[in-house]
Amino acid sequence: MTRLRRETLRLPRAGGSARAPRGTTAVVVGGGTAGVAAATVLCERGVEVTLVEKEPRLGGRAGGWPTQLATGERVEIERGFHAFFRQYYNLRALLRRADARLGMLRPLDDYPIVGPDGTVLSFAGLPRSSRLQLVALAWRAPYLRAADVVRSNALAALEMLRFEPERTYAHFDTTSAAAYLDSLGLPRVARRMLFDVFARSFFNAESEMSAAELLMMFHFYAMGNPEGLLFDVAREPLHEAVWAPLGYWLSRRGARLRFETSARRVERSGRGGWRVACSEGTLEADLVVLAVDVGAMRALVRESPDLEPLRSSVEDLHVARPFVVWRLWLDRPMAAHRAPFVGTTGMGHLDNVSLYDRFQGESARWARAHSGSVVELHAYAVPPGTDEAAIKADLLTRLHALYPEAREARIVDERFLVRQDCPAFPPGASARRPGVATPFGDLALAGDFVAMPIPCALMERAAASGFLAASTVLAPLGVVAEPLRSVPRRGLLSPLGLPRFIHAKPWSRRAA
Repeated sequence: MTRLRRETLRLPRAGGSARAPRGTTAVVVGGGTAGVAAATVLCERGVEVTLVEKEPRLGGRAGGWPTQLATGERVEIERGFHAFFRQYYNLRALLRRADARLGMLRPLDDYPIVGPDGTVLSFAGLPRSSRLQLVALAWRAPYLRAADVVRSNALAALEMLRFEPERTYAHFDTTSAAAYLDSLGLPRVARRMLFDVFARSFFNAESEMSAAELLMMFHFYAMGNPEGLLFDVAREPLHEAVWAPLGYWLSRRGARLRFETSARRVERSGRGGWRVACSEGTLEADLVVLAVDVGAMRALVRESPDLEPLRSSVEDLHVARPFVVWRLWLDRPMAAHRAPFVGTTGMGHLDNVSLYDRFQGESARWARAHSGSVVELHAYAVPPGTDEAAIKADLLTRLHALYPEAREARIVDERFLVRQDCPAFPPGASARRPGVATPFGDLALAGDFVAMPIPCALMERAAASGFLAASTVLAPLGVVAEPLRSVPRRGLLSPLGLPRFIHAKPWSRRAA
């Protein structure tokens, strides 16, 4: 089968100048993945960049912070496990600015999915070059029989191979991901192992997520992915491995990093550029990139009358349900055969288990010093208002059932985080979602919530949007755009002109 190939785009199509006019200035609001990506490109094009970040460090929602344990060590914690998939081309291009060989990352051989009845799905050894990796998964799944495939809704399943942005969103955006997955007609255990765990990984509940967005993610991670389904992880905590080196890279190229500084208002300045009122003074610049999360973006636009053209689309943005991260420092190791990362499905609140001492240097050193382990439990799309004690009890019960050796372990220390700031992708919202470009040619948006011209998600969506935002504000100055790299933008079957199975209810087997 012909191997998939990535695509490279230069958007927008600007001029060919390698650098902006001397003295061009920019303010980037937000020091997460999107903001750092935008600042990187602007610096490389000769722009004088000031980056403002409300936290004392770079990283945003992919960052970390120090904490002192009961044992006396000062360690880093983060907002959960971060997978660096190999088709994250733009994120990896950003990381290579600080580490050309990506030595900060190490591969994981597998990340098995475990069900409540002992069923296991492995991702190791799948054909990297095949467009039908999901077929390969189904073939090795003992819980999916040939008769089940025959009885399933093949027409609905084909949509995973027919991804085409305009058509897919036009026909599926008003349908929920849950309704689409129901339409496949698969046995419950097969759906749970093959699809449910995947859908929940994006922090959105299936019933509250657009089927079009889910199909785009199936295409991005599986059907259109030339790099296989495995991923890499950071060898050390993200601040040490990623953000401190990138901050040093930016500073060496003249960027001014202003931490613990919040942007309060953005307005036109008298000289035609922009004025950004911050908690620590006011900044003026020719160009602005707003790269903050959904909540901060809505607040900033509300306080900025000059950004009124953005108000309706930004106000329509929402966040997904809360998610939980519970890191445990235990007094004994987990069994030697346990995988570093395991996804779970059908296990109450528990969505995955990460054994940090199996892949991250700092945690491994702590585990050796204390003959223990560092275990992190995640719960996605938790119903708002769920009691913390109830979540902890459920997570611990599920861990003990999955890893019996943990039952006798004593919790030396713990950190329990509940956050609700990941973007929601509800049915029917894609047409109103803001993109990177705005009515102002010299101001752009970036983040993992914006509409993008390429298939992407999570950290890759943030990095790609940051690159595109920088190119967008530089385009009127005739500056060459940063390349955007992408998996193929359309699915294997999208060009073949197959009949449109999609009408009022695309998931209906009767209609098909």
